[in-house]
Amino acid sequence: MIDILMPRLSDTMEEGVISSWHFGPGDHVTTGQVLAEIETDKAIMEFEAYQDGTLTEILVPAGSAVPIGAPIARLDDGSGDAPEPAREAPAAEPVPAAPPLPQEGNGRLAATPLVRRLAREHGIDLAGITGSGPRGRIVRADIEDALRTDPAPAEPAEPAAAGATRVPFDAVRHAVATRLADSATIPTFTATASADVDALLTLRAQINEAPASAKVTVNDLVVRAVALALRAHPGINASYSPEGRGATVLHEGIHVGIAVSSPSGLVVPVVRDADRSPVTAIAVRTRELAGRAADRTLSPADMAGGTCTVSNLGMFGVEQFTAIINPPQGAILAVGAALGEPRRMRYTLTADHRIIDGALAGQFLATLTGLLEHPLRAIA
Repeated sequence: MIDILMPRLSDTMEEGVISSWHFGPGDHVTTGQVLAEIETDKAIMEFEAYQDGTLTEILVPAGSAVPIGAPIARLDDGSGDAPEPAREAPAAEPVPAAPPLPQEGNGRLAATPLVRRLAREHGIDLAGITGSGPRGRIVRADIEDALRTDPAPAEPAEPAAAGATRVPFDAVRHAVATRLADSATIPTFTATASADVDALLTLRAQINEAPASAKVTVNDLVVRAVALALRAHPGINASYSPEGRGATVLHEGIHVGIAVSSPSGLVVPVVRDADRSPVTAIAVRTRELAGRAADRTLSPADMAGGTCTVSNLGMFGVEQFTAIINPPQGAILAVGAALGEPRRMRYTLTADHRIIDGALAGQFLATLTGLLEHPLRAIA
């Protein structure tokens, strides 16, 4: 008998929500079968069984959130042994005095950073919360229970408009909000340039006329040009490291993130080695990633390792905008629509001023402008 634990399915995941179970108690499962779907901070992921056996008990029902490492189900693998003591929950025996609150090694109450942030936002004292996680750890569900049973006093505020609906964040939207809030602590500056893209649009039409060619979008050509500009200016393809006195981390690979809208909000899948990929391959990869984003099947690998991001709102007629850096990346390029005669496209670089100065940003934008105005250089 073994306990199946909540897996870590992304590098930033702290807890997971059981979206659905594919099997129930008494069902036999084999290695590799999809046991459940789990919603992480990035996407809904399939969780496969890693051992044959009979599912004897579901410990976490669909819709519930538990931290990484918490038992979610029990599987009879035929060994007959009692399950490992992974299910150490807070003691439920009635006692006259409250047991000591679970603490971490540093003396703080055992709770994830996410839980601490939620507690601060809602004015909840963690010392008054009984944790339901492993070894009494306080998890998000405990905070939500506290809000339901002892809601904070109503604050004087403007009344909600008639018919207004409150839509709680799911895990993906919450992660997006958290990361964008984190980016507010980064000292940034912006620089804007523009290019005559008549030649680029003509080249795109010629590529798409080829019968066997993958259909290329303007953004695919922009991603290719950005990748080549990053190769020419590696200081933009970089991240800040706080270690020691601080450092600039120069990335060898050029992996361009593509800001994509999904049902839950913004996600940033990555086109890896974009500087070494032909524009048609970038087009195919981008289309695949956009499809996965739409049906929420992006994997952690699809969204890991980006070194710079492109966000394009030109298809909505947006002329110019400023994008927020996607930590830990050092820069993001916001691309607008191609307008006027000749058609010009504006783009704004937001950069981490701790590692990128204005001169470097200007050099990068000058290189990018040259590639966009002479697009044959970008596809050579």
